[in-house]
Amino acid sequence: MTQAIPASARAVIIGGGVIGCSVAYHLTRLGWTDVVLLERKRLTSGTTWHAAGLIAQLRSSATATRLAKYSADLYARLEAETGVATGLRQCGSVSVALTAARQEELLRNASMARAFGVEVAELSPAEVAEKYPALNLDGVQGGVWLPLDGQGDPANIALALARGARQRGAQIIEGIRVTGIDVASRTARAVTWQAETGEAGRIDADHVINCAGMWAHEVGRMAGVNVPLHACEHFYIVTEAIPGLTRLPVLRVPDECAYYKEDAGKILLGAFEPRAKPWGMDGIPETFEFDQLPEDFDHFEPILAKAIERVPMLAEAGIHTFFNGPESFTPDDAYHLGPSPEVPNLWVAAGFNSIGIQSAGGAGMALAQWMDDAEMPFDLMDVDIARNQTFQRNRRYLRERATESLGLLYADHWPFRQKETARGIRRSPFHDQLADLGAVFGELAGWERANWFAADDQPRAYDDTWGKPNWFANAAREHAHIREGCGFYDMSSFGKIKIDGRQAEAFLNRLCGGNLSVETGRIVYTQMLNSRGGVEADVTVTRLSEHSFLMVTPAATPVRDMAWLRRHMEPDEAIFLTDVTAGEAVLAVMGPGSRAALRAISPADFSNDAFPFGTARDIDIGMGIARAHRVSYVGELGWEVYVPSDMAAHVLDTLIWADTGARPVGLHTMDSCRIERAFRHMGHDITPADHVLEAGLGFAVKTDAPGDFIGREAVLRRREEGLRRRLFQFRLHDPDAMLYHNEPILRDGHIVGHICSGAYGHSLGAAIGLGYVPCAGESVGDCLASTYQIEVAGRRIGADVSFRPMYDPTGARLRM
Repeated sequence: MTQAIPASARAVIIGGGVIGCSVAYHLTRLGWTDVVLLERKRLTSGTTWHAAGLIAQLRSSATATRLAKYSADLYARLEAETGVATGLRQCGSVSVALTAARQEELLRNASMARAFGVEVAELSPAEVAEKYPALNLDGVQGGVWLPLDGQGDPANIALALARGARQRGAQIIEGIRVTGIDVASRTARAVTWQAETGEAGRIDADHVINCAGMWAHEVGRMAGVNVPLHACEHFYIVTEAIPGLTRLPVLRVPDECAYYKEDAGKILLGAFEPRAKPWGMDGIPETFEFDQLPEDFDHFEPILAKAIERVPMLAEAGIHTFFNGPESFTPDDAYHLGPSPEVPNLWVAAGFNSIGIQSAGGAGMALAQWMDDAEMPFDLMDVDIARNQTFQRNRRYLRERATESLGLLYADHWPFRQKETARGIRRSPFHDQLADLGAVFGELAGWERANWFAADDQPRAYDDTWGKPNWFANAAREHAHIREGCGFYDMSSFGKIKIDGRQAEAFLNRLCGGNLSVETGRIVYTQMLNSRGGVEADVTVTRLSEHSFLMVTPAATPVRDMAWLRRHMEPDEAIFLTDVTAGEAVLAVMGPGSRAALRAISPADFSNDAFPFGTARDIDIGMGIARAHRVSYVGELGWEVYVPSDMAAHVLDTLIWADTGARPVGLHTMDSCRIERAFRHMGHDITPADHVLEAGLGFAVKTDAPGDFIGREAVLRRREEGLRRRLFQFRLHDPDAMLYHNEPILRDGHIVGHICSGAYGHSLGAAIGLGYVPCAGESVGDCLASTYQIEVAGRRIGADVSFRPMYDPTGARLRM
């Protein structure tokens, strides 16, 4: 070993693939000169070297698209900066549809591209042929053209980033394997290492960044950090040179699981087959470096057979290379980025699901900025490592889910598509009873959740579609139960965090925008904000006693919210945080008939005087006990009943047997009711990038409350400066069109934003969406005076717009 290993560094990066090199490059651009990157073998030797190198700018969210566009722009200028050619060629891409459903998806994607500022054009079959003359048009319904997409040289992109980092002072050292991460008091203190020569040592570090690719799961375990991903075999072939082959755009035929890239007169054909082959279940060999996996032509042959029909010139081309190499995939096909919940100064950038080259530039920039600012720089919730649940580190779970994750990249991305693998892990105490009532379950964060209820003669399955689904009528009936009678649904999956201690009140007043100095039994709806006034969490907090509070948060966010709370605890604060989600089941009983239904099974006084809105009370129920919270996420009179898990089945039996008229409803109905009332959805309508005032939640922020809460100055500043945008509610004029999210909002014919969340409003008779509209220097009235349309799959549909909720704008029904 000729290069000296430093004894300490501000940042130690583990892994020398494209993302590790990108993080090093971007940290040094921000002035971090004391950066060390350790690579176990040679730069790019894990996955980067054999990547296909496709660079697509349109992704599934505005932020992901922003990062992909940044990557392309960065790679275009790297050669001039570093002298290393990245091979970037913006040759464009064509995606084609072979079914009507896929065509709908592509058209929706084209609309989304326009909302995100990506150049796009829809193509007829004839226009597809003009862009890609080698294509057999049999069955082609149409396509989409993205002229700024392209391809690059994966290894050279990584090496250019590495050189740029070195030029600014980073040390990049090959042949060094990290053997451990020292952690004390939830802080990474150092990494231990061993060289190929046998020499070993230690580097003290302020920050450790896990960029270890398909080794990231094992590296995370060194520090007790959960990085859920699993390697899968990924196949492609490269043909011999094809005479007369000219430059072609990238071609994607997702209905045949295939992508095509022309390079130097050859065709690379790759596949994302429906059922993948997990690899490395027993660990990745220590010697693995620039290695290939054994060929499996039988597995790839069905893809190749269809490809020869689709691109006939392949029939005459010899195969130069049959390649099988491992790539890592995550349970939800989104990569992992950010500070780990368990060890906040151990950062993660891994699990790129075969889109690492197009993502690495932007992801490295975002992570470096996050580290420099100590806060998420913009909305990265979709890829935040803290979205993952603790159980997802289970190896069997990862192996089973990985068989599906790879194939989902090119599967139809139905709006309510449910995962099929690794199911049934987390079940509410009500699960079996709801199944007996006809529940059709979906999965979120591992929870099996009753989404809708089937009739006795109806299949209990989703019939996927972009239009009105097979359960549309069921949801309409369930919606009516909530609006006109009484419906009950299972909220047990929602996160529940106990905050205890003598300083709990002061702690929460520092973390929350609301005033938590309330009497026992009061419920406070509030947000936890970042220093910019963005929404980090949207919660209710109930004061259970003088020194005990319960925070209730969405099912997907308790790990993230717990991490945020821990991150902001002072070392000497006597605060105790406990995730009690599994300890209590929660049955929401909602609707105008909810008071009568609860009176039939409980002697408690549910009148307005005895039990006002926003309060919680201990009650007897059946022969058990519970705590009832009078709150509502559906815009109707109702209570959330928190029951010890051991009594949950009894309480639900009691409600059913009492024959009060209460009917089971699913969580799709909860969503349709909440959007009619314009209640915000965390992660869609409100994110860390959305200012709490612009989200219309200023009523929940108490700037005169005790404690100088995080984000207070940003709230006061925005109130003084004026809002730059506002969240509005939209209702489509066409009652048959459906909204989901990311559909463009047009104001007076110009795209000004996109729908953040959408659902069908059965009481309002059309699809409803929430979305932000720029309003700098304008009043609400100015915004409402305009004409609005929403673009759905290329079709512009007129829409009503409202600043107040279209359903029960005064909230009177909550307080009936």
